Amino acid sequence: MDYLCFRALCCKGPPPPRPEYDLVCIGLSGSGKTSLLSQLCSESPENIVSTTGFSIKAVPFQNAILNVKELGGADNIRKYWSRYYQGSQGVIFVLDSASSEDDLETARNELHSALQHPQLCTLPFLILANHQDKPAARSVQEIKKYFELEPLARGKRWILKPCSLDDMEAVKDSFSLLINLLEERDFEPSRM
Repeated sequence: MDYLCFRALCCKGPPPPRPEYDLVCIGLSGSGKTSLLSQLCSESPENIVSTTGFSIKAVPFQNAILNVKELGGADNIRKYWSRYYQGSQGVIFVLDSASSEDDLETARNELHSALQHPQLCTLPFLILANHQDKPAARSVQEIKKYFELEPLARGKRWILKPCSLDDMEAVKDSFSLLINLLEERDFEPSRM
């Protein structure tokens, strides 16, 4: 018995590796994808430039590592988004809640396309209504209604959260909720 206690105290070894999840991050240009991900990685905000193609960041959390493939949101790049969906285990959609009506409509159409895409439709979605610190920002309730999320995403696992660079704790909490959805997905029995 003493031997077992000694082993438990002294021979623990390294902690088990954190699970890693591959995510895709999409949204229109200017929605704040790069800034949010850079802040989560503790990168200097001075060096942030808009993503023109795609970039990959490993975003560390206490209970998981998120390998996030951020896709540029310009008009000429969005048509190629679906080429980068394969292998994704979750989706982060960032929208500018203070954008023009036209941009909001475009964002809504892109989100609808993503929610219905065969490679993404079964995955958990984290939808971030960014730029909540701007005066023109729409509330989460307004976004939910305008984007028709209740009827469109019924039966899907999605989270809609407000965010801004001013409140990175709230952003981290939103990502923790997504990690919980990813972990639940890991423990679901496989369907045959």
